[in-house]
Amino acid sequence: MDDALLAEQRAYYQARALEYDDWWYRRNEFDMGDELNALWDRDQAELVAAFDAFAPRGDVLELAGGTGIWTGELLRFADRVTVVDASDASLAINRAKHGDDRVERIVADLFSFTPPRRFDVVFFSFWISHVPEERWSQFWTFVASAVAPGGRVFFLDGARPEHGLANGPEYWRVRKLAELAALQGASVDSDIAPRTLRDGRAFRVVKRFWEPAVLESDLADLGWTARVHETSWQFMYGEAARAS
Repeated sequence: MDDALLAEQRAYYQARALEYDDWWYRRNEFDMGDELNALWDRDQAELVAAFDAFAPRGDVLELAGGTGIWTGELLRFADRVTVVDASDASLAINRAKHGDDRVERIVADLFSFTPPRRFDVVFFSFWISHVPEERWSQFWTFVASAVAPGGRVFFLDGARPEHGLANGPEYWRVRKLAELAALQGASVDSDIAPRTLRDGRAFRVVKRFWEPAVLESDLADLGWTARVHETSWQFMYGEAARAS
């Protein structure tokens, strides 16, 4: 994977910092209407319920913590949280939301970051889909170096497009398929996807979708025991630990 593409991905999330929360909370152009927003909220509730059952206690490392949507959830359980993200703009928003002295924030590229210590929990949201195949093994070696013996990992991300689309209303399915068809010739299985900001600036990002069973098997090959699930419509989540 070209380093220039990863640099472009970092630039995109730096530039998108002020738009990101609108996407998550379905505001402005991301508002899908009452019916679809209700489905989205239902899926978010499923994620939070799974997260709460996992209960990420102790010393937590949050990778790609961004604007702090999940930093706040972590603070309901954790003794302290170390948030790492390549975007200082996103971490500034994170800090404004969560001025808690239990939070440390570090601006760093996750592909070159060295963890300062081992943590009880490593958490990342909407990140593994942005890890290129060429960096996949390296990334999980890094996670292994960051998690304490007996420590745990929790992650969440988007489900494969056909999973989310198949379970949503038809007009949303048509809309999203049209977006996918416009990805500069890229198919659903492409590892590269274009992204456009409100001001019209265009970027490319890594985007790899995972089937739960495939992800579990892939992580097993890397020395992890994982359980991966999907919500009713849009999301995937899982937990992992080093295989004994």
